[in-house]
Amino acid sequence: MYPITAAWRKALAHRRKQLMDAAGDGAILVLPAAQARVRSRDTHYPYRQDSDFWYLTGFDEPDAVLVLVPGRKHGESILFCRERDPEREGWDGPRLGPEGVIDTLGLDDAYPIDDIDDILPGLLEGRRSVHYHLGRDAEFDLKLIGWLNRVRAQVRQGAQPPQEFLALGHLLDEMRLFKSEDEIKLMQHAADISVEAHRAAMRLASACHYEYELQAELERVFRLRDAQPAYASIVGAGHNGCVLHYVANRGKLRRGDLVLVDAGAEYRGYAADITRTFPINGRFSKAQRALHDLVCAAQAAALAQAHPGIAYEAGHEAAVATLVDGLLSLGLLKGQASALIESGAYKRYYRHKTGHWLGLDVHDVGEYRIDGVSRQLEPGMVFTIEPGLYIPEDDASVPAAYRGIGIRIEDDVLITKSGHQVLTDALERSADDIEHLMDESTA
Repeated sequence: MYPITAAWRKALAHRRKQLMDAAGDGAILVLPAAQARVRSRDTHYPYRQDSDFWYLTGFDEPDAVLVLVPGRKHGESILFCRERDPEREGWDGPRLGPEGVIDTLGLDDAYPIDDIDDILPGLLEGRRSVHYHLGRDAEFDLKLIGWLNRVRAQVRQGAQPPQEFLALGHLLDEMRLFKSEDEIKLMQHAADISVEAHRAAMRLASACHYEYELQAELERVFRLRDAQPAYASIVGAGHNGCVLHYVANRGKLRRGDLVLVDAGAEYRGYAADITRTFPINGRFSKAQRALHDLVCAAQAAALAQAHPGIAYEAGHEAAVATLVDGLLSLGLLKGQASALIESGAYKRYYRHKTGHWLGLDVHDVGEYRIDGVSRQLEPGMVFTIEPGLYIPEDDASVPAAYRGIGIRIEDDVLITKSGHQVLTDALERSADDIEHLMDESTA
């Protein structure tokens, strides 16, 4: 359990209050914690709390359910959780228990999870609507429907069951999309740790023989700084860099090749997400530098659109236009730029979007389009800008020097009132700066 400060406890209470105000009187909001997942036999995967649950409670144990009941006289925020159990705690670690939940997390009320069957139907009774992530957890869906059916069975005795289910994400996703000052500080810290890790990998590259050695260096720095990987680290050398979700990380590092590293730290639940592509021997070839410079230019074009009031999609459009113009200049594409963009022919070398929301999830919640139109950027939004180029190694239509090159450059960007702030700006990005950093490591 991370230390819960008074400021964090206040922020959690504010989020719960904001969500209940949005749901309105007569609502009830139900949110189960993430389940512990078995890896094999009696071995479990490392536990990671559900992001929504963490956002509202700061509680990182499984077997728990948060219930928010706006206007309830005996307390609006209720948590069902495991009781203290010295025997089990000797095996699995300490638990807060219902009493500790109230004292530590500032919730209004708490009960043992074993009592939920007896208590939750009574909380549902008299409520107009249930806000819940229906379909996310099939097992819990059935439990909730069972509790509702128990209330419905008492209608003749005067019980009033809820009349509708509403998607909890409709309210909660929009809240999470806009980061508070405290959240931005945590994200900046995650970014700073990630910058340090990427630098360490760049400095070590020329002395390594396999991709997994760079992965080990990245994740060593994460753990050394009390963080963990926000997602499966990607270390793709040579043509492996053309595989967008490459995670095997067992390939050889060959002098003369580039290595694409996409890795970010998670700190107190908040993710960073950085990609850099650099030469294993510390020097870009002419063809590698030409493509790297082009991707840098595409990122700069997208970043120029990162301002309040600008459509989110404008960044992607600017990056695509820059990439297409550059590929035409290099002779890797032929034709008219407008036609290549309209037909999607450029996707042969650039097949993903230019970014995504970032926060408690590396691909964070939030709508990209509203009423069919790209939403406008607003202060407090954080997202990535990550254009790339991926030239298949068997593409005989391009000169051999370009084949098998995969390049992506990714940074984390906060929209501010006056423009933007690049949270990961401290990390070397240009070919010259990368070569200079790698020169220092061999000096």
